[in-house]
Amino acid sequence: MSAMARTGEKAGAARLVLLTLSAGQFLMALDSSVMNVSIATVAEDVGTTVTGIQGAITAYTLVMAMLMICGGKVGALIGRRRAFMIGCVIYGCGSLTTALAPSLPVLMFGWSFLEGVGAALILPAIVALVASNFGVERRPAAYGLVAAAGAVAIALGPLIGGLATTFFSWRWVFAGEVLVVAAILMLARRVNDALPEQRTRIDVLGAILSAVGIGLFVFGVLRTSSWGWFQPKATGPSWAGLSPVIWLMLAGLLLIWLFFRWEERRVARGTEPLIDPELLRNRQLTGGLTMFFFQYLVQMGVFFVVPLYLSVSLGLTALHTGVLILPLSLSLLAAAIGIPKLLPDASPRRVVKLGILAMLAGAVTLLAALDVKSGPSVVIVPLLLIGLGMGALASQLGSVTVSAVPDEQSADVGGVQNTVTNLGASIGTALAGSMLIAVLTSSFLATIEQSPAIPADVKQQAGVSLSGGAPFLSDEQLTAALEKAGADTAETQAAVDANATARIAGLRAALAILAVAALTALFFTQRIPAIQPAATRR
Repeated sequence: MSAMARTGEKAGAARLVLLTLSAGQFLMALDSSVMNVSIATVAEDVGTTVTGIQGAITAYTLVMAMLMICGGKVGALIGRRRAFMIGCVIYGCGSLTTALAPSLPVLMFGWSFLEGVGAALILPAIVALVASNFGVERRPAAYGLVAAAGAVAIALGPLIGGLATTFFSWRWVFAGEVLVVAAILMLARRVNDALPEQRTRIDVLGAILSAVGIGLFVFGVLRTSSWGWFQPKATGPSWAGLSPVIWLMLAGLLLIWLFFRWEERRVARGTEPLIDPELLRNRQLTGGLTMFFFQYLVQMGVFFVVPLYLSVSLGLTALHTGVLILPLSLSLLAAAIGIPKLLPDASPRRVVKLGILAMLAGAVTLLAALDVKSGPSVVIVPLLLIGLGMGALASQLGSVTVSAVPDEQSADVGGVQNTVTNLGASIGTALAGSMLIAVLTSSFLATIEQSPAIPADVKQQAGVSLSGGAPFLSDEQLTAALEKAGADTAETQAAVDANATARIAGLRAALAILAVAALTALFFTQRIPAIQPAATRR
């Protein structure tokens, strides 16, 4: 066989490996957004409420966050490819269970638990398998494409969910996932594995402390929109005069602190820790993890705000909403693929800075352009900028974190990295949601208070009933509710106008907090290396 033929064969094998790992990343991310446009339909099909389905989505994120570090350690014990394939089998069983679910408990078992457990094995393994299948010089491009696959899944999720729900059934999305899992399992045999490390036992106490600590913290963050951050909402519980959120977050942080003290004790005694505390003293690694945190915080906040604006404020269909988010996917892919290919020796620090600035510019542009009279086209340029920023970060961060440690620790890094991204995603959604509802409520109440068309008793009743937060309603939903309540035409129009103004105020406030988060990230970019990892090893 000629040298050219062998080179072509190796390139084809590398593309196949990259396709396999990217497909796994795509599936894991898809479930975070695919059903957001179909929640009401899913709730009706399984005999529950919208709140019940939102709880299932939340539980999926929670299970992943709790088990991600343990999942990384399992990969180091049994082999990364084996962990990846076992995770795919568990995930496929969860998808099949979800597709056939007749009730909410069955749906939660398949979607939230089984798929969450599968993802906790798959995601850390993907990070390690990229390291074992690609040389140092090719890792930035490989990590960029894998990360881009996840981000594109989040962007395409509303489009895929909208198409399936409109023309078929939401159940076909999960049935399709089973087929994709089967294809991944067939292709995974071509993925090179690293030998499992010779360890006889896992740190059980460390696993419990980390899982419960992270679980309590993330659960608290995810409940902020219902319970409030510090002061309890009128419709939520109160613990010692404060929202349960603050107590859950403090308890989670305490357990995480105990976890690291326990790991340090194991290292001092010469026993194998679940995570070596020295990892978090690595400047390059913590710099990459910090950027991952901020990237997913801003990213998931944007994916929370933009679909709300398009589908609720403007009343667009799920399909139309998904189409308008496509520019973000296109620019993200262009940056994630193009930067490593065209600028292989570009400074990671500079690329990351420019990526954050692009995300900041996108958020600020959308914030400035949004008003009551703006249309759907207002999101196109901001989403292009945000997509470019996300792609720029995706092209660098995976290589930055894994190159900071020896290859044998890549599975551990994968577990920590995916825990951080889930934490960032949870906080981003919670921050955007809490800010949106708070400003929406205050703006709505202030506007109707000044309206002469609304009677004083109605204003007082609104102040009491909305003290826990106003719902994010479309004009049609509010009009229908007011007509059912017997409001006259003048009152209805005044309330609808106030609602339209308050919606935009809430959306702009949510975008402002995301812009602040992007700006804050710039202060941590000095921890990102100025030279490509490949260049330092030539």
